[in-house]
Amino acid sequence: MKKRITSTINTSTAWCVDHARRKSHGALAGIALALLALTSPVHAQNYPSKPVSIVVPFGPGSGTDQVARAFSQALSDELSGTPVVIDNKPGANGFLAAQAVARAPADGHTLLLTTNTTQAANQHLFKKLPYDPVADFAPITLLSKGAMLLIVPAGSPIQSVSGLIALAKKQPGKLAFASGSSSSRIAGELFLQMSGTQSLHVPYKSNPLAMTDLMGERIQFMFADTLSALPLVQSGKLRALGYTDSQRFAGLPDLPTIAEAGVKNYEMGYWLAVYAPHGTRPEVVKRLNDAFVKVAQTESVKKFLARSHMTVATSSPEGLAKFQQAEADKWGRIIKTAGIEQE
Repeated sequence: MKKRITSTINTSTAWCVDHARRKSHGALAGIALALLALTSPVHAQNYPSKPVSIVVPFGPGSGTDQVARAFSQALSDELSGTPVVIDNKPGANGFLAAQAVARAPADGHTLLLTTNTTQAANQHLFKKLPYDPVADFAPITLLSKGAMLLIVPAGSPIQSVSGLIALAKKQPGKLAFASGSSSSRIAGELFLQMSGTQSLHVPYKSNPLAMTDLMGERIQFMFADTLSALPLVQSGKLRALGYTDSQRFAGLPDLPTIAEAGVKNYEMGYWLAVYAPHGTRPEVVKRLNDAFVKVAQTESVKKFLARSHMTVATSSPEGLAKFQQAEADKWGRIIKTAGIEQE
């Protein structure tokens, strides 16, 4: 009888302990769910909680840098007065900047404002990258699109696209062309391939540095974004020979497109977009997308892009991801056709 009573007591005790444990676990689970529900909106509402850094893969004065600075003040206003700082990390075809953002905390406070150079072209130009242009980033939005000018020193004897082609054919491999980005380089390589000419490629950290040597006549020609090249053309320090878009450049209406000037079907452009580190919370990505899209429509930014002869081209994060993939495929084809070997 004593054994039966003890057994009953033990069973009852075990049930009570198990019941208490289940209630405890249930309470903890409920608390956890409640905290999770509270944390997500609070996290979004508290963003940003410190200055936002926009990392640019090219030097001060480059087209990308100027676009970043044009957006920064309006973005600061849109983010309730949060300081927005531009951090230039030029060099290595954008490797330094892209890698820095890829390794940054995924909290939305470090962003990459970049071009097709880091996100679409580099993977086809180099055997190994220190970052993954897709896996390491959370797309925010496409920002704008633009085209380039083919430029030579103001004192150059080369007066036209046909004149450049003729001289390059007369002196194969003797002329040097500069590039400060993958866009700049591929524009030059495609030109050589389509015109049947040869030239020595000289890489620079950014287009402004390359244009300094171009003005000093240490380089014979280059392709540069309109934003950074146009002031030097207008001031007479450089001469423009052609425009890389399919339509003429409104800022220089007498300047022919390169296709018009004799390189049939030649066309080349570039784009700018914003990314955060992979793992950035969806609500922060949305907040940033909303902010950048709204800022792109402000009068100050629209006027800046219009003066720079660039078009506003915003998107959803998903839209940027699809666009980037299509552009990577396109740049891969161009690079392969141009016969550029991976470094």
